[in-house]
Amino acid sequence: MNNENQKEVWRVIQKHGDFLINKLSPHPNHPMGRNPYAHICTLIKSHFGCSYKDVEDEKRGDLINFITRIKD
Repeated sequence: MNNENQKEVWRVIQKHGDFLINKLSPHPNHPMGRNPYAHICTLIKSHFGCSYKDVEDEKRGDLINFITRIKD
């Protein structure tokens, strides 16, 4: 993915991560609370098989739709 698209996707991750603050279920491995931004990036890696930076430019729209549908 080119640099401009990476920045756009990261802004979407930040915006949606802000929405998820204090909404993720508790987990014993995260006694101080879960990081919503890392949670989103982990889900992206599971779904797309790579980091958001490595998703093809043509799939940027699919990636953004995937991010905005994450509820918890």
